[in-house]
Amino acid sequence: MVYDVIIIGSGPAGLAAGVYAKRARLSSIIIEKEYMSGGQILNTYEVDNYPGMPGINGFDLGMKLREHCEKLGAEFVTAEVQKVALAEDGQTKLVETETETYQTKTVILAMGARHRLLEVPGEEEFSGMGVSYCATCDGAFFKDRVTAVVGGGDVAVEDALFLARGCEKVYLIHRRDSLRAAAVLQEKAMKDEKIEILWDTVVTGIQGHEQVESIGLRNKKTGEERKLSVDGVFVAVGNEPNSKIVTELLHLDKNGYISADETGTTEVPGVFAAGDIRTKQLRQIVTAVSDGANAVTSVQNYLNSH
Repeated sequence: MVYDVIIIGSGPAGLAAGVYAKRARLSSIIIEKEYMSGGQILNTYEVDNYPGMPGINGFDLGMKLREHCEKLGAEFVTAEVQKVALAEDGQTKLVETETETYQTKTVILAMGARHRLLEVPGEEEFSGMGVSYCATCDGAFFKDRVTAVVGGGDVAVEDALFLARGCEKVYLIHRRDSLRAAAVLQEKAMKDEKIEILWDTVVTGIQGHEQVESIGLRNKKTGEERKLSVDGVFVAVGNEPNSKIVTELLHLDKNGYISADETGTTEVPGVFAAGDIRTKQLRQIVTAVSDGANAVTSVQNYLNSH
């Protein structure tokens, strides 16, 4: 079978594309690597900026998006895509997984992004033993304990605020002298007595025995180095796009994102990008959902002209 469109990824962009593809009566499948749809929003404790759903948690929002797809009859395949390529005819797209190769007229790439690592000694060793990349997943294990959050964007500050609800103390470690997070989040963090911000500071290493016990810090301005006793480290220093499967097919920017505008159109006809994986100003749930809808519209335009 040759599908009209195959959607790779089941985060907000992929699920929105799934809804629009079914409504457009396109033959389609959604290929997802994980056994649960939702992407990164599953790890978000509270989503307060998605219009019409103030205060919903990320897991519930992800499930609602999945349920909408299922209600319309969307088909899901759990598999890890290895490569996307062009068939010999130059038109048909081949989506290769470990066990099967699917054929399709168009592809929507919605693989999202993954957590960026600190890449310091001890990070890998203590991953899952005090080092975490999801405060909402693991924060409950650190009730009444001392934790550190590394980063200065929205996610880092949100993590610090979330942890402060149950932790004795939260250090927010940022390499610059000002945060990048939204002003409203900064204000909340500054007012929270449990949160202490360490400016101009980087983590040089993570130490412990069976669990994290301390982290090494260096002040970028003074050069001063010291150890800080903590029970847990939550890393929130950004994301890297999951674009490896198309490195031979598409042009990627210097950070590995797919070059595509809001229509999702890439330089390969019939291949479209949506969500966090494409070049864009703002990577949020609302923009990912919009991308999914736009990508399906682009798919329809492509199919109508071919």
